[in-house]
Amino acid sequence: MHQSSPRPVVHLELHTGDQARASAFYAKLLCWRPQLIEAGSGSYLALELGGGFGGGIVECGTARPLWLPYVQVGQVEESTEHARRLGASVLLAPREGPTGWRSVVSSPQGGELALWQPKRRSGTAVAREPLARR
Repeated sequence: MHQSSPRPVVHLELHTGDQARASAFYAKLLCWRPQLIEAGSGSYLALELGGGFGGGIVECGTARPLWLPYVQVGQVEESTEHARRLGASVLLAPREGPTGWRSVVSSPQGGELALWQPKRRSGTAVAREPLARR
């Protein structure tokens, strides 16, 4: 797999054990205002991070909170397999959500990121961000 240009980060998501406290902290510190989105398995707080860049806060049973960047790719299956060949661990195999497909990989050095392929409609992206996909 050869990529001729850098892949953009299109979404930033906080995984935390305390969604309410995290949301309150970032609202006070950075004026990030959450928008509650009801999802199948719980709630998701969407965030407008400024400059058209989106994000969210997910409450989950993580041992330590972490920020997970979503990088847009052309083909999530192919990119996930390429990451595996480069030594990454696949933490979440590619799966489909309402607005696209994603996987989560961890580099050999331990950095985690999500690979994101938006769904397309008539040649245009449906959504650049993976909102409300839980």
